[in-house]
Amino acid sequence: MKPIITTLSALALSLTSGAVSAQERTLTVYTYGSFVSEWGPGPGIEAAFEARCGDCDLEFVALDGGVDILQRLRLEGEGSAADLVLGLDMNLMAEARALDLLAPHGVDTAALALPIDWRDDTFLPFDWGHFAFVYDTEQLATPPASFAELLEAPDDVRVIIQDPRTSTTGQGLLLWIKQVYGDAAPEAWERLNERVLTVTPGWSQAYFSLFMNGEAPMVLSYATSPAYHMAVEESDRYQAAEFAEGHYLQVETAAMLKSSDEPELARDFLSFMLTPDFQRHIPLGNVMNPAIDLGDELPEVFERLIEPASLTFTPEEVRDNRRAWIREWLNASSR
Repeated sequence: MKPIITTLSALALSLTSGAVSAQERTLTVYTYGSFVSEWGPGPGIEAAFEARCGDCDLEFVALDGGVDILQRLRLEGEGSAADLVLGLDMNLMAEARALDLLAPHGVDTAALALPIDWRDDTFLPFDWGHFAFVYDTEQLATPPASFAELLEAPDDVRVIIQDPRTSTTGQGLLLWIKQVYGDAAPEAWERLNERVLTVTPGWSQAYFSLFMNGEAPMVLSYATSPAYHMAVEESDRYQAAEFAEGHYLQVETAAMLKSSDEPELARDFLSFMLTPDFQRHIPLGNVMNPAIDLGDELPEVFERLIEPASLTFTPEEVRDNRRAWIREWLNASSR
């Protein structure tokens, strides 16, 4: 019987080794839920990357948003299951960098086409856009053309916003108001709160559950949001109001972890991000501007969007002040 046992043991070892080998080519990416939804860019990107690498499995893990991705990294530390994180915007970069969990991307960034210069060696952009108030033209014929006009709007001009503690868009509004109003931001928040119908934990609840059901004529979203309605629904009903003061810029990034079991595959994915095979899924999948020039592949509707001036803080300014600015918002909201 010994030869049979030996043969069976060898066979078991062979099968186990084969399973381990297959697992070694799995790339685990933490991202946000809308990215991997059936209508998001994730499925198309997954298929394209797996065709490129040939023998790998791209595995997306969906979290609530960029803030949640940062929190997960904080909790898991060096034991994180992620090889990459995709969805930290530039306003979370300094806090993420301070965790000392991320590695340089090593990618040539010459192809980037952003409204600002980008020189970071850890965080690699995959899309960008401006925060904006999207309005329903059937409820609001003439939208505010500035923050000043919004704060003075009639009582029936109500807006839906998101919580800056849990939402990337909510944080974007926090930074936008601070850029425009500086030390007078608490007073601006008090006046804006008179217009706010409700504050939601995230963007999806605000946009799809409330705004799209006619609960308010305006919602905090992105200047690119109308592109989806124009291209997919063939409707001009929803548009972004352009504010004279400028709009706060969001650049979304990806970064690889030092602890990745697949550093070569992770860097391959980061390089892949700046190719048309990845970027063509961004404009209508993520409804954001692509990080490279797509040329004729950019949907025509993007030529009809507003093109606002960009407002920004440095990631370090956001890291050093975000908690104090959130307290300003909370204090104003409780009055």
